Amino acid sequence: MEEKQRKTGTKQTARRRKRQVQDEEKARKSMVMPIILIVAGFIFLFSAGQLVLTLYPYFAGGREYDEVRDLAITADEVNDGFTIDFDFLKKENSDVVAWIRFEEPSIINYPVVQSKDNEEYLTKTFFTNDNKLGAIFVDMRNTSFEDRNVFIYGHNLKVGGEMFSQLNEYADEEFCKRYPYFYIYTPDKKVRTYKVFSAGVVKADAENYQPAYPTEKDFTDYLELCKKSSNYEVDVKLDARSKIVSLSTCTNVRDDERFLVQGVLISED
Repeated sequence: MEEKQRKTGTKQTARRRKRQVQDEEKARKSMVMPIILIVAGFIFLFSAGQLVLTLYPYFAGGREYDEVRDLAITADEVNDGFTIDFDFLKKENSDVVAWIRFEEPSIINYPVVQSKDNEEYLTKTFFTNDNKLGAIFVDMRNTSFEDRNVFIYGHNLKVGGEMFSQLNEYADEEFCKRYPYFYIYTPDKKVRTYKVFSAGVVKADAENYQPAYPTEKDFTDYLELCKKSSNYEVDVKLDARSKIVSLSTCTNVRDDERFLVQGVLISED
């Protein structure tokens, strides 16, 4: 009898210990889960904060350029009577030298500035605020839109599609055929119309970025080089008397490559 009672007591003790272990395990789990949730919450909030910090400059920069357009442009819904208030622009930033506009992609519709170097407006907007959108700017080496070749630069952004991000549409020949023209407005009230004749990826140090042409032959050779660099051929007259604009942006594929769209002046009003 005593042996049986001892065995029964042992079993009961074992069950109590098992329940105790199970209760302790449940207690640990009940403590761990809130900790996991708290940590996950902190991770979420940190990630959300980082995302906001990443996206905010795009939002702020885009809003700034919307404001510039609202204040500087006069036009109807189809851009008839499109005019630029350069007096306003000059008051805001004396570095303004032009305005560039595409019918499509219509988002390319910006003031153009020029400074003493090609660095300042990589990280400053038209209102000179620090922002990764930067500004559309003319190469420091150019003197005016009477130059044979005016280089204009703008960022290709990974978010938002602002600045020159949508120049890459011109990689497609059909897009170029539908929208072959872009326009440069200058403070002297002139409107220059350019027709795209070359679009393609080139090396950042390619001869396509050559700014000087001592002779007419040097310039016509340069034009042939640009035509050969293009993704497609365009039927447009080019000769030693041509005046062109070269629009350059990054590809976001390789650091040593650029996407270059070039247009030749076909009219000046």
